[in-house]
Amino acid sequence: MSQVVFAARKRANTGSGDARRVRRAGRIPAVIYGHSGPALTIDLDALEFVNGVKGISESTIVKVNVDGEGHDAFVKATQRNILSGQVLHVDFYEVESGTMLRARVSIQIEGNPIGVREGGILETPLHDIEVECLPGNLPERIIVDISGLGVNQSIHVRDIALAEGVKLISAGDQVVALVKFAKEESASSEEGAVQEGAPSKEAAKS
Repeated sequence: MSQVVFAARKRANTGSGDARRVRRAGRIPAVIYGHSGPALTIDLDALEFVNGVKGISESTIVKVNVDGEGHDAFVKATQRNILSGQVLHVDFYEVESGTMLRARVSIQIEGNPIGVREGGILETPLHDIEVECLPGNLPERIIVDISGLGVNQSIHVRDIALAEGVKLISAGDQVVALVKFAKEESASSEEGAVQEGAPSKEAAKS
């Protein structure tokens, strides 16, 4: 996937009044900030932004060209109107080339587990993990194949194969996916075991 690029321009004025004027012009007020230095106040085309962010994840690095100067950044936060869904403001977090960064990367589950085909239930309690790497090595998402997962088996964070240069930060004992029998089936099995292994009250009285 090619890098998403947004064309932006610096904003000379700030404040709620100027922000409303920017929105009326079909643009979105935004800010770029990073580890050091002052934040850069900008605005960008609303339609271009809405179309550009479709399909990207929280760990996708986009390029924001501000008056011809490129900034590699995450889309850190997006403020929307609750009723209309209109994007009101965007926060970009700039990353520095050659500097290690920490980011949360979404997990994408793929495959139909063997255990589910045998009557088990799939649970996926974890949706992202934290990693550390250089910006150029940061994956947009981490794909986990669960096809071979049987009943009463699980995949943990420590089982995920990461690309070279990507270091795991999240705890390795966290469960990514597991397959277990349904509670109803377990309860029925336990009830059946009691009935077979223990006499009924009537039999005990006779």
